[in-house]
Parts: sequence; C-alpha cells; structure tokens
Amino acid sequence: MVMASRSSVGGGSGSGGNSGRTRVGRYELGRTLGEGTFAKVKFARNLETGENVAIKILDKEKVLKHKMIGQIKREISTMKLIRHPHVIRMYEVMASKTKIYIVMEFVTGGELFDKIAARGRLKEDEARKYFQQLINAVDYCHSRGVYHRDLKPENLLLDANGLLKVSDFGLSALPQQIREDGLLHTTCGTPNYVAPEVINNKGYDGAKADLWSCGVILFVLMAGYLPFEESNLMALYKKIFKADFTCPAWFSSSAKKLIKRILDPNPSTRITIAEVLENEWFKKGYKPPIFEQEEVTLDDVNSIFNESPHSPDLVVERREERPPTAPVTMNAFELISTSQGLNLSSLFEKQMGLVKRETRFTSKCPAKDIISKIEQAATPMGFGVKKNNYKMKLHGEKSGRKGHLSITTEIFEVAPSLHMVELRKAGGDTLEFHKFYKNLSTGLKDIVWKTGNDVKDEVNIGARIMAS
Repeated sequence: MVMASRSSVGGGSGSGGNSGRTRVGRYELGRTLGEGTFAKVKFARNLETGENVAIKILDKEKVLKHKMIGQIKREISTMKLIRHPHVIRMYEVMASKTKIYIVMEFVTGGELFDKIAARGRLKEDEARKYFQQLINAVDYCHSRGVYHRDLKPENLLLDANGLLKVSDFGLSALPQQIREDGLLHTTCGTPNYVAPEVINNKGYDGAKADLWSCGVILFVLMAGYLPFEESNLMALYKKIFKADFTCPAWFSSSAKKLIKRILDPNPSTRITIAEVLENEWFKKGYKPPIFEQEEVTLDDVNSIFNESPHSPDLVVERREERPPTAPVTMNAFELISTSQGLNLSSLFEKQMGLVKRETRFTSKCPAKDIISKIEQAATPMGFGVKKNNYKMKLHGEKSGRKGHLSITTEIFEVAPSLHMVELRKAGGDTLEFHKFYKNLSTGLKDIVWKTGNDVKDEVNIGARIMAS
C-alpha cells in the first residue's frame, strides 16, 4: 500500500476560507471535476508544493462488488507505464481501507472537443499540429505495449499552453490481454470512432485499431463533423465496414490521400503508424518532443488492494466543518481551475446555449433562492430532486438513450454576495443534458447575473477574489 506522509496543514496563498475541506495525505481536496458509477475526480492541491492536481477516487467496495479489480489494476498499470509529454501523467497511487486515490496531472485547457464545438472545423495546419502530437503519443504507448482503444476528441485534453494530452485509459489493453493469436478480443470504444475489425469481434490488432480512431479524429478536426454518422446503429456499422465517407472539398489532396489510407476497412492493407510518420503531409513542420525515458515498475499496483490488518490506513484529515448555512467558498486556485488558463471570462457564461458535460453560471441571489429556483424549474420537467445543503442531485424519471439522465448541481461562493452555480452530467446522454439545460435555463433567467459591462466586471471580480 502506497502511503502519503502526514504534513501540517499549510496556510499559504489562497488557503483562506477553506474550512470544511478534506485532506488526503498531503493533498487538500476541492471541487468535484467529474463523476461516474465507480469513481469521482476531484480538484486537489499539494500543500507541500502548491501544485494543482486531479485525484481520481474509487470506492473499493463498489470495485469489488462489480468485479472491476482487473480493469482498475489495468488502468493504474497503464498510467504508471506511460511517461510522455502528450499523455496525462499519474504521479502516485494511495489507498485507505475503503478508497483508492489516483493522483494525476491537472490540465486547464479543456477538451479538444470543446474547441471544435465552439469554433467548428480547424484550419489544416492547426489540425495537423494536434494530429502530430496525437500520433506521437499513440506511437509511444504502442511501443510500451499499451493500446488505448477509446481514442476520440473527448479524451484529448489541452494544457495551458495548448499542448495535447491523451487521457482516459479505462478501456486500454496491456500485453497480458493479447491471446496466443496475437490479437485483442474485447469489443469496446465509441461506435463512431471504432475500427470495423473491432465491431466484427473476430480479434484485432490494437495498434491498427487505434490508428483508425486517429484517422476519424483527424477527419473531425478538419471537417467539423464525423465521417461516419447515422442514428441507426446498424446503418452506422455498414458505413464503417465499407468506409463509406467523403472528404469535404476544402481538404487538400494530400490530406485526403492520407485519411483514405488510414480509414482503410481492411487492417492488413491499412497504413501503419511508421508509414504515417514518413508521410509528407504529416511531416510538414513536425517536431517530435524531446523527453527523458524513465524506468517504471508495477510492484506497488497489487498492494493497493491488500487488506492486511497490519497496514496503516491512509491519513485523512477533515478541517472544522463550515456550517450548512453557507455554501463552500471557492478559492483562487479552484476558480482558476474552472477556466482555460487564466481567462476568467469563461466562468461567467452569458449565453445559456451550447453546453458540454458541465456548465456554470453566476448569480447575485442568495444561495437558498438559487436552490429553490432550480428545484422549481426542474420538477415540472420530470426530475426528482435530492438536496444536501448546497448540493443537489437531479434524477430524470424517464430513461433516455443511455439510461436515466442524472445531474449534480453545486453552489460555490466566489465573492461576497456572488455565487457560481455548476451543473454536471453525472449519468445519461450528453445531448440529452444539452437539451435539459437549454429548457432549464428558461426558468433561471431572472437569477442569472448580467451586467452592462461583462468583461470588465468579470476581470475585476477575478482580481478581487485572488487578492482576498
């Protein structure tokens, strides 16, 4: 079991107003960044170094109950093996008797998907830059015997400098999963990005399947839409099996040729990553990253599941709780974490339109009034509401495309008399979340804060919060 040392709770810049925060080892946990059935990801701060990180928290009981040990071990092992500038880094693994804590690199640039959704298609040179970084990362992973198997724009993040970071190895495959025929046999991934041989379920080469997904991503970056898209799943599969797609007229002839060679439905004739690296279109302006190789062992992975009575529990401290009469205060570090880099203006959404898997708005109304207003707007839409102080769980009564839509809502105090409200999709379909938020926003118009000079006011607010 990997232990985190006990250290004193540091004050330091931005630590004021953090009462009620949980501390795990040397990390102070903050806001929830995302959550699923088996795990929750929280923003955290290393109290010794001041570094911001993301911590994935897994419930051991749920993992054991659903027989997920193999998958979790695989994910942790994968992340430990990979040390590359374009892959999210895992710093350490910790465990208590009931939880597993995976400490990961925290990036602030958002998803590459967000960039496409906001701006539409990218210019060819910009798309090529991201594709080069993706191929470099995937090639490195393959050299270590690791196959991602769920490559898509949503799993490609950007750091503060705009560099690509591949994330989410929950569906990755290590060499141990390859059978005697040298092929993988697990069907997984997102249908629109999955290679035809994966759908066939007759065994496939993980490297060639990943490259197919990279080809779909390149198409999406340059076109702004998917090459294979049908509402009917069987119709979608037929298109994928035949590689039935057409490149838009604005693609250069060399880009078209490369994409067609990548999206070859026959894996035996499909271009390889080695050949992609030598392609003239790909090589334009290509500068592979220079980084040091590191030796990594997996000796401690099994130990985090040990239940030895002699193993001390991970140090977990909780500061004095804030009274439930007020929402949690969001400090400067967490405020910055919600925006891209230091651009605070993205916090204060004025147009309640396109949203992703989370969205937020600000309000000058009292927190209790905000809670009440959200409940009033959500209930007629067929959502049950569970309240826990200044957190709410909205659960759809009707089952949608991916089960019941579930939304987590939390209110943060970012300045005196100013609250930030965050809504996150906890379960269900993202498109249905978009539709829900669009309808909900109609009933929230009178509580969303609007000013006459938004940009100037937002910058001043950000400056005041960070100075406090």
